[in-house]
Amino acid sequence: MADLLEYLRNNPYPGRGIIVGNGRAYYFIMGRSENSRNRVFERTPDGIRTKAFDEAKMRDPSLIIYNPVRKMGDSLVVANGDQTDTIVAFGDFRRALETREYEPDAPNYTPRISAILNKDGSFEIAILKRADGRCQRSFFNYEGVSEGKGYFISTYESDGDPLPSFRGEPMEIDMPEPREVWEALNKDNKVALYADINGEVTIFNKNLGD
Repeated sequence: MADLLEYLRNNPYPGRGIIVGNGRAYYFIMGRSENSRNRVFERTPDGIRTKAFDEAKMRDPSLIIYNPVRKMGDSLVVANGDQTDTIVAFGDFRRALETREYEPDAPNYTPRISAILNKDGSFEIAILKRADGRCQRSFFNYEGVSEGKGYFISTYESDGDPLPSFRGEPMEIDMPEPREVWEALNKDNKVALYADINGEVTIFNKNLGD
C-alpha cells in the first residue's frame, strides 16, 4: 500500500493525476510552462472544464483546454484530455478509448489517463501510452474498494526531458482528503485540483489563491 502523500511530496512533477476510491474521484493538473500554469478549473453543468486564467496570456489551447470531468448517466468520467467527450459521446468507456491514443506532443507523447466511477462503486482506469512507436492501451477494472482505500494513476513518473510516462498498474493507496493532496503537490508546479466526495465537489485553484 503506497503512501500517496509522501509520494507526491517527493515527486516534483507527476503531471496530471487521477485518484479514485469509494464514492470519491479526484483530478489534478500541474504545469511547467507559463501556458500550462495559466489555467483554472471552472464548474460546468455536468462537471468541470479547464479555462485560461488570463485570456491574454493563452498561447496554445490545444491539449490543455478541455472538460476533465463529465457525468455519463449515473457514472462519472474523469480524464486528462478531450477523450472525456469521446467517452460520453460513445456511452462506452472502453469502446471510446479504443478510438484514441496518446497525445501528439513529441517528444513526451503524454499518456491519456481516464477513469469511470459507477454508481455501484465499481470503477475502471485506463492509460493510453506510446510504446515502441505504437499505442499501448491498458485497462484496469475494479469491482470496488474498501472504505479509506483507493487507486492513483498519473501521466508521468516524475520530471524529466523528455518526461517519463507512468509505468505499471495504478497504485493502491490509502485515500487522503482533498486538501492533503493539494498541500502535498509541488508548490511551484501545481495548478488545480478537483475532488468529488459522494457528489460534493471541492475545487482548488492556485491562480485564485488556494
